[in-house]
Amino acid sequence: MEPKITENDNELPFSGFNEHRNEIKFIDFLSDDDLQELNNILKWNCFVVDSNGRRFGNLAWRGKRNTPQIIPDKRILLMNEYFNLTDKHVLEIGCFEGIHTIAISQYAKQVTAFDSRIENVVKTIVRSSLFGFSPTVFKLNIEEDLTKYWDLLSADVIHHVGVLYHLKNPVQHLLDLKKYIRLGIMLDTHYSLEQDAKETYEVNGKTYSYKKYREKGYTDVFSGMYESSKWLKLDDIVSILKEVGFAQVDIVEHRDERNGPRVLLMAKNN
Repeated sequence: MEPKITENDNELPFSGFNEHRNEIKFIDFLSDDDLQELNNILKWNCFVVDSNGRRFGNLAWRGKRNTPQIIPDKRILLMNEYFNLTDKHVLEIGCFEGIHTIAISQYAKQVTAFDSRIENVVKTIVRSSLFGFSPTVFKLNIEEDLTKYWDLLSADVIHHVGVLYHLKNPVQHLLDLKKYIRLGIMLDTHYSLEQDAKETYEVNGKTYSYKKYREKGYTDVFSGMYESSKWLKLDDIVSILKEVGFAQVDIVEHRDERNGPRVLLMAKNN
């Protein structure tokens, strides 16, 4: 039986987890005291379980990231099948606390990851290192002027999960992808239904409809960096990807989630 959150405590138990255990190179041999100290040094918002059934990290809050994160996530398995990452350089946008970074590192030749929040950069570096991986990780807000960052961002494939729908200018971001991504994209994002896309804005002389979504800003690690974001229509997302050269776009999965419809797609430069 897995440990549960108590009614009066937002923290999970430290040990006794049986599911989703991982062999963690530099965690498994730590004493309980050392691992508990590590868990308290940084404000973790998700956790994994080591081979001894102990928690590395923490939940975000009651009902949010309160179960062990699975490494690798099924989307990374699909991305590896689709692109064969063995000899590829993968760029991860929005690395959060390194869960996907570690999984990508298990398959790809080279991994570069970035996040707009410095605390996530630090946690990704720490967690990846303790798993025995050394990806390149740095802080970058993808909606800043990227002129001087093209070389840093250059990669074969981009792992793009949970970011697009937090952006204030998602169209320009998609248009820019071809400047630094050579082969393809694994994109998992919310999108707007036709009837909900009531706002419009213009990029390069073309008008796009979107759903305005209220964000909580920098202090909420699960939000975008600004007061609001734009959710694009799925047809426009696919059209823009094809426009910039990712001619093969395969819809892998549609999902209806609490906040709205979501899609997983793979796009490839043929």
